[in-house]
Amino acid sequence: MRVLVVEDDQKIALFVIKGLKQAGFAVDHAADGEDGLHLALSEAYDAAVIDIMLPKRDGLSLIQELRRQQVHTPVIILSAKRSVDDRVRGLQTGGDDYLTKPFAFTELLARVQALIRRAGGAEHPTRLVAGDLVMDLLAREVTRGGTKLDLQPREFALLEYLLRQAGRPVSKTMILEHVWDYSFDPQTNVVDVLVCRLRTKVDRDFEPKLIQTIRGVGYVLKAS
Repeated sequence: MRVLVVEDDQKIALFVIKGLKQAGFAVDHAADGEDGLHLALSEAYDAAVIDIMLPKRDGLSLIQELRRQQVHTPVIILSAKRSVDDRVRGLQTGGDDYLTKPFAFTELLARVQALIRRAGGAEHPTRLVAGDLVMDLLAREVTRGGTKLDLQPREFALLEYLLRQAGRPVSKTMILEHVWDYSFDPQTNVVDVLVCRLRTKVDRDFEPKLIQTIRGVGYVLKAS
């Protein structure tokens, strides 16, 4: 999953970016509203975390422009403003959630995850399931046939993306955009290496094989 963070306070930005990356997200960062708008309009994000008080363009006008251009990326507003009126204004502008500073990262993470689940319309909001493969998003645990799988953060992120796209082929470029937070040459083999590592853990000792290669296209996760 890929998240955009628009925050000009370097300390807060680094705090949020580090935490999201450790939780398995790919993260892009903009330090002002104009750069944030450019990224949000040019890239596909699963969620955005946007501060209100930003240089060049404030967060509320950024969100207004995104909604005007029919960009429906779920947005969490960060603000030092705590009044009810400020929160209402932020939500009416097009924000999906509002978190006041200072905040606990665990709460921000839970809200980001909740927005992504809500946007995806997941039937089981805390679990992703394909056959006997189960991903618990809250505990960040994966089991297959009741056996716990030990996944590294990038492997977890790739599997989550494949599960959310289950049954739909995804290209290497799509995987790069959602699992890494910067651009790679689509011809690089980093995706193949990561898929191979994930297959070793998810498929090697189990049947049926869930992660399939579609030649000339990419990969697809199928439960049957």
